[in-house]
Amino acid sequence: MSIYTRTGDQGQTSVIGGRVYKDDERVEAYGTIDELNSFVGLAGSYADQVLFADLKEDLQQIQQELFDCGSDLAYVKAEERRFKVSAEMAERLETWIDRYQAENPALEKFILPGGTMLASTLHVCRTVCRRAERRAVTLSRQSEINAEAVKYLNRLSDFFFAAARTANVRQQTPDVEYVRSKKVFGRKS
Repeated sequence: MSIYTRTGDQGQTSVIGGRVYKDDERVEAYGTIDELNSFVGLAGSYADQVLFADLKEDLQQIQQELFDCGSDLAYVKAEERRFKVSAEMAERLETWIDRYQAENPALEKFILPGGTMLASTLHVCRTVCRRAERRAVTLSRQSEINAEAVKYLNRLSDFFFAAARTANVRQQTPDVEYVRSKKVFGRKS
């Protein structure tokens, strides 16, 4: 089986229900999700099998769901859509976030992304996830999409933040506060 088809040589690609230019907002959105999925795989490769067994399992589940998310954004024709991302997926992420947050020290100020290789990579996942969310929002302003995919990406970036902090905690590496940050967390509005 050949992996090259030559069908994209003129700058177009196939999506579910048609063909679009490779710089189309739809391709940008699911392409950024694909990029994120690669970084999630990288993060998983840095996670120790024993110390991070729970996180490795969560990351593999997230990789599966990112394929679902990308697939949901690839539909061009509304009548052909069979969405896979559901509200329950974001709700489950909230449960995971709470589980990891329970291990993390209280946070009062902004922190610098970094620490261990695993935490640093999870912070990269967080920022790429935010970009994927922005691309999905841009697409949603042009075309009807699965709103649950945007919600999922929003919650997923929070997951990566909590997991990055836990990665540092478990490897006894403190977060580094942004020195000019005021106390922004834990305040009552």
